[in-house]
Amino acid sequence: MLELLPLLVSALILGLLGGGHFLGMCGGLMGALTLAIPPEQRAQRFRLLLAYNLGRIFSYSLAGLLLGLAGWAVANSPLVMGLRIVAALLLIAMGLYLAGWWSGLTRIEALGRGLWRHIQPLTRRFMPVTSLPRALVLGGLWGWLPCGLVYSTLLWAASQGNALNSAALMLAFGLGTMPVLLATGMAAERLSALLRQQGVRMAGGLLVMLFGLWTMPGPHQHWLMGH
Repeated sequence: MLELLPLLVSALILGLLGGGHFLGMCGGLMGALTLAIPPEQRAQRFRLLLAYNLGRIFSYSLAGLLLGLAGWAVANSPLVMGLRIVAALLLIAMGLYLAGWWSGLTRIEALGRGLWRHIQPLTRRFMPVTSLPRALVLGGLWGWLPCGLVYSTLLWAASQGNALNSAALMLAFGLGTMPVLLATGMAAERLSALLRQQGVRMAGGLLVMLFGLWTMPGPHQHWLMGH
């Protein structure tokens, strides 16, 4: 577990740094969810938003487990090296996107649009949100919304070659995204404005790109493991 701790912290930070992206992708959904809460339920808004986010994070963890099984299947084959290289390149592309320098990462979101077309109609069955279970299920469904940031992190998590570790990393990543989305759902304009600032986006993008370079297989990996 101690060996996994640095990766868990990295996944958590990755989620935090991706907060600006999630404001654009999920911020509207959080607003829609908030508006969908009946007036008589507004007093428990935070609990409903928390349940929504827990459902979303559960979907991330489930996806990490499923894709991690594929990573585990190739863990002892030469394919795992290629998987880590692709994951590193996607993380670098993610950093470029977060910094606002290149939006090519969004093209891979098309990979999940076919699945989302079947899931999206189901979300309407749970709106308006009148209970915690409905919010939990709705969040679980929205967790499958196509997202280049999630896909990149998923591939990085799967490249660890362990299904449980992959699920744990996606859980940590999802927890990292929670503060921003909870604050957005509770109309925290200052936090939203801060994360939209160009300097913050550039700093976050550069850190994610460095993380991608760290993920890339090479001699530096042996040096890092030794320290």
